[in-house]
Amino acid sequence: MKQVTLVMTFFILFLISCKEKRTKAAVSERLTATQIMKKAHEKAGGEFWQKPKSLMMKGHAIFYRDGKVSKHETHTMWRVYENTKEAAHKANGKVRIESFKDSTPVFMVSFDGKNTYDLRGKQDPSEADARWASNFGYGAIRHALDDGYTLKLVEDDTVKARPTYTIKVRDPKQGETFFGIDKEDFKIVKVAFQTPKGWHHRVYSEFFSKEEYSWLQSGRVELFYDGEISNEVFWTDFEVNEKLPDSLFVLN
Repeated sequence: MKQVTLVMTFFILFLISCKEKRTKAAVSERLTATQIMKKAHEKAGGEFWQKPKSLMMKGHAIFYRDGKVSKHETHTMWRVYENTKEAAHKANGKVRIESFKDSTPVFMVSFDGKNTYDLRGKQDPSEADARWASNFGYGAIRHALDDGYTLKLVEDDTVKARPTYTIKVRDPKQGETFFGIDKEDFKIVKVAFQTPKGWHHRVYSEFFSKEEYSWLQSGRVELFYDGEISNEVFWTDFEVNEKLPDSLFVLN
């Protein structure tokens, strides 16, 4: 008799759990693009994540070129942010990215707020614009609720077997960026946009955080162009709002 009662208890709890999940799903389906974006901001770290002054990330990377795999033991990015962003796919603020294999720099690129540099020196402006247009885009989500931005909920998606919302973010300059938001926990798991190199999308996973920051960091980023993987970055550590000198972003 006790065994029957125990089985019935577990069965009732299971039914209650299923009902709660269905209720949450029903509520979730009624959310607007703005409500989903607010929840995504909150999940990522709230205002601290939304309005950082600077960010440093370090880890390692794997690059795929011409059928070959190249593993870089160190991959680092430094970023200084502007308070506003009118064009999602143009460089703003400051950024430096460098990647080393066997202690040798495979590539370095930086933007000091005006000029772009790589291992060859200062780049031609048109070449630099094309480079950044193929990479800049994720930052639009931090400004998605700013004046001048519009949001539209479009077709649902699936990222790593998990159902996601897709929100089209249009910036004040009419640039479009698409973000995938996990339907259950509202993590930002995908970004996609058109670039000079083709259709680009990134998938974010393996999230982690640090006690001192209200910040959810993706530990793995997979980058694709026209459906083919270009590289993967594995972030293992990050620091927020450290003072980064201007000289860091000028490559001589």
